[in-house]
Amino acid sequence: MKIVFLGTPEWAIPSFERILADGHQVVAVFTQPDRPAGRGNKLQPPPVKVAALRHNLPVYQPTKVRTPEFRELFESLAPDIAVIVAYGRIIPEWILKIPKHGFINVHFSLLPAYRGAAPINWAIVNGEKQTGVTTMQLVPELDAGDILLQSVVEIKPTETALDLGNRLSYLGAELLSETLAKLIEITPKVQDHTKATFAPILKREDGEINWQQMTAEEIVWRVRGFQPWPGAYTKLKGTRLIIWQAQVVEQVVEQETSGGYQPGMIVRFDKDGIVVACNKSSWLKILELQLEGRKHLNARDFLNGVSVQVGEKLGE
Repeated sequence: MKIVFLGTPEWAIPSFERILADGHQVVAVFTQPDRPAGRGNKLQPPPVKVAALRHNLPVYQPTKVRTPEFRELFESLAPDIAVIVAYGRIIPEWILKIPKHGFINVHFSLLPAYRGAAPINWAIVNGEKQTGVTTMQLVPELDAGDILLQSVVEIKPTETALDLGNRLSYLGAELLSETLAKLIEITPKVQDHTKATFAPILKREDGEINWQQMTAEEIVWRVRGFQPWPGAYTKLKGTRLIIWQAQVVEQVVEQETSGGYQPGMIVRFDKDGIVVACNKSSWLKILELQLEGRKHLNARDFLNGVSVQVGEKLGE
């Protein structure tokens, strides 16, 4: 089939590569414009652009898609179908009608759960045990199109959003391959819109830890789910502190259950971590952390360079 591919981040590349490996003709690739990144804020191409150029394919990076020029270009490509994987823009309805078989979206959740921009992150942050990938027909409403195929996976207990996203990207490529191969015989399934949940775009403030309200387990979910951005963070002596790895402490010594420790208070220092009191008499061990402007360190190395005392409170 003649396919137009629309995608931007690293997680879209396995689907793109699988389309080519399956022998389909990719007539064009659309991706986001180059953005400033890294030291010096130099313009960096999106990962999908790099992959497309490696295959000598035409790449388009429009700043807007609701223009006559975009429509004219898309019509000139005359695709049989368009595939979209984390492109990052809402496609107008009149564009959806151009490909003969419409648009297929590869979405990293089990729709109707976690519609939106950050389904992987929010699934982990909310403590879900399962997630997966859905291929669906694209419609103007956010992730509300008919379901084509789905594949379910268990979320591993220590998996971060980066780990899970990488795993789902390859699962999505396999599911897309199957969807394209069986497109004519698949009967689309209407979503149950009453069961829809949402995964909004991440904001910096989402990562802030509320020691008074969150249990240790809920904080661990945030640590895993908000990587690499915005990070699960708090304050130490007024400076932003990012927690990169943490675990729930299941057993505590008797003095820690006496009610003498407030949420956010440092309880003790273990050989491999910093134990902090949390809501509902739960206990968090911080294993890896980073003060703003400094290196990402394990707890032992961190304590060698930063003066911290038992009884100090995080978040202040």
